[in-house]
Amino acid sequence: MYNAVAEPQRRRILALLRTGQKAASEIADALALAPSPTSKHLRVLRQVGLVSVREDGRHRHYTLNAQPLREVHAWTGGFEQFWSENFDRLEAYVEELGHLEDDHATD
Repeated sequence: MYNAVAEPQRRRILALLRTGQKAASEIADALALAPSPTSKHLRVLRQVGLVSVREDGRHRHYTLNAQPLREVHAWTGGFEQFWSENFDRLEAYVEELGHLEDDHATD
């Protein structure tokens, strides 16, 4: 699962599918990818259960199954406090630098 969503193109596919079912050709066009790499990405997403496929003649239509992403969300959510604290420290440091520049400008 984590390897599947680590790839940027696959995350873009998942984002596209948030708005509803899409044909493989629509996905390829939206990402400006050739059909072969698009199919490869969709196959990986299907294997981990993030998308389902419905065949309609020669066309394949993909739908997002976000349920497996709960595990990823729960894990990454644990880092929210870490990032928040780091950004707060960074903001304080940048403010401090600004004050030092102001002090030097008035000297």
